Amino acid sequence: QVQLVESGGGLVQAGGSLRLSCAASGSIFRINAMGWYHQAPGKQLALVATIRSGGTTNYGDSVKGRFTISRDNAKNTVYLQMNSLKPEDTAVYYCNAEVLGSSLSGVVNYWGQGTQVTVSS
Repeated sequence: QVQLVESGGGLVQAGGSLRLSCAASGSIFRINAMGWYHQAPGKQLALVATIRSGGTTNYGDSVKGRFTISRDNAKNTVYLQMNSLKPEDTAVYYCNAEVLGSSLSGVVNYWGQGTQVTVSS
């Protein structure tokens, strides 16, 4: 089994910054992609950003130029630096990881429990 533990959410004023972290632990052989998704009230889960083990990144249109995703492969940790936050960024942010477990039986998609980000106007 693999666990994803997120941290760093909270309340911030518009224009401010937050940094989210997500650490993966457990029976991990390799983590392919890691990423962040968010879900605002009444809306569907949406892509924020992903990063592959080699460093290739992908961002949702609404966060390009404001958010930066990075990862520390040695620590199995992914980060999301969020700058110039807007009230519309308010959502629960979920960490995601595509993990090849120690048993080498296949890649499994894991999710964190979610962390609330609230941006006040």
